[in-house]
Amino acid sequence: MSVSQLPSAFRHPYSFAPAFQKSVVYFSMEFAIDQALKTYSGGLGFLAGSHMRSAFDERQNLIGIGILWKCGYYDQIRQADNSMDVQFREKMYGFLQDTGIRFTITIAGRPVWVQAFFLDPKHFSTVPMFFLTTDVDGNDEAARSISYRLYDADSERKVAQCMLLGLGGARFLDELHYQPAVYHLNEAHAVSAVFHLYKTLGSAAAVRERMVFTTHTPEEAGNEKHDIGFLEKLGFFGDLPLEEVRQITGIRDSIFNHSLVALRLSRKANGVSRLHGAVSRLLWGSYPDICEITHITNAQNHGYWADSQLETARQTGDVSALAARKKALKEPLFTFVADQVGKLFDPNVLTMVWARRFAAYKRPDLLTQDGERFKRLMKNRDYPLQIIWAGKPYPFDDGAARTFNHLYYLSHLYPRMAVLTGYELALSKVLKDGADLWLNTPIVPREASGTSGMTAAMNGAVNVSTNDGWICEFEKDNGPEQNAFIIPTAPEGNPDEHDRNHLFRLLEEDILPMYYERPADWQALQLRSMNDVNAYFTSARMAREYYQIMYE
Repeated sequence: MSVSQLPSAFRHPYSFAPAFQKSVVYFSMEFAIDQALKTYSGGLGFLAGSHMRSAFDERQNLIGIGILWKCGYYDQIRQADNSMDVQFREKMYGFLQDTGIRFTITIAGRPVWVQAFFLDPKHFSTVPMFFLTTDVDGNDEAARSISYRLYDADSERKVAQCMLLGLGGARFLDELHYQPAVYHLNEAHAVSAVFHLYKTLGSAAAVRERMVFTTHTPEEAGNEKHDIGFLEKLGFFGDLPLEEVRQITGIRDSIFNHSLVALRLSRKANGVSRLHGAVSRLLWGSYPDICEITHITNAQNHGYWADSQLETARQTGDVSALAARKKALKEPLFTFVADQVGKLFDPNVLTMVWARRFAAYKRPDLLTQDGERFKRLMKNRDYPLQIIWAGKPYPFDDGAARTFNHLYYLSHLYPRMAVLTGYELALSKVLKDGADLWLNTPIVPREASGTSGMTAAMNGAVNVSTNDGWICEFEKDNGPEQNAFIIPTAPEGNPDEHDRNHLFRLLEEDILPMYYERPADWQALQLRSMNDVNAYFTSARMAREYYQIMYE
């Protein structure tokens, strides 16, 4: 099948490459496609967006289904005292096309209208994508609000969001008269789709033939669980009797584990890095009747993220052009800094960035926990250092918000420290373009993959990181092939002091002296890092591997 079987208005704008003709539908709660489309929160969305772009580049027979979030995730703004605040604001999208498809799904015994919008591939060079919303005429405010906020804090509404993606996504395909060969769940949010498929196909075995699952969670506690009676009341299983649900899922107690059910009703699953695949097999290995768990390491779309002039310098090995372009790319980043926090950064000073979702296990404040040593680092006149933090906490994570605010207030003491709001695709790109050093400090092995360091490296930023997620497959920490600076893995126990001390040592003894005293060594390291990340960590490779390993 070299030509799309979608209705003509929604077809792929290309004939399919011979290796990628099998039809696939990719379900994801979030997609980071472009700054103009606020349908993402963080890393899961960045990954899904790059996948959709690379599937287009590779001419694959794949489409995406997500949710059109009326208020996005949230807008990160500042209060009068400059502490961060959360704003939920309606977003408008003139480039999305109404498909004309409307249908109902039943949630908590009531019909809820669903409408589908189409993202044409011509806008952002993605595969055809469809976004579902309940913010439509015919619904009351409770039903409309299901698609207001990504990852709503209300447990009943969040389950309804999962039902919209899963049951609603599967119903939408029926309305589209489209029957894909493969249903790909990017995380378990859409697992309710399996119950619709079970009714349609008639057996759990038939569901497994079509279903594949990507898990992004490295800890059992991080997997979504609900009381099975609560889910039945909401209609999560469609109209299947509870006993039949138990029979096909293997759930015998009162706890419905979404990831476990996805593993039992898929023919294959994957973790998102080599380490995460091993962790996942260990995590789930004691559960009966799960599918094979392999791994496909996450990646990012090179064409979207890589600066074209830096890429030319990489390809030609021109380290002088690389250095000049990196310095020039600091200007737009430092304009952001000056606008937000009123500080004028110096393009000649080593600039380190920590930027990603604010969460406790990612330890954004690791360096600042030793106040005296941090003070010495920031006031060192021989080896000056500029540090920028950016990232969004979950909107109702008070602890992460306090950490963000603490760093912001601490920055008042240091002219070369800045904490920025509004970490979305556009700011992420500017940060990666302008950074010399990209800091990554998750507790090992709690980062399933992480991808921000990939796109930073594509743009000539050198990674300094704990040895977790994708970094384990990338890093060459010693010798003539060195491409990063790695914090050795801490022994058992609290790793904070161990990791913090090693990070300070790397900065004080290795990184800063190299940058200022041996610029040729630094530039050679940058170039090796760029070459190594481009050799494997682009989503073109990832998109191909999904067909080779998961779909075929």
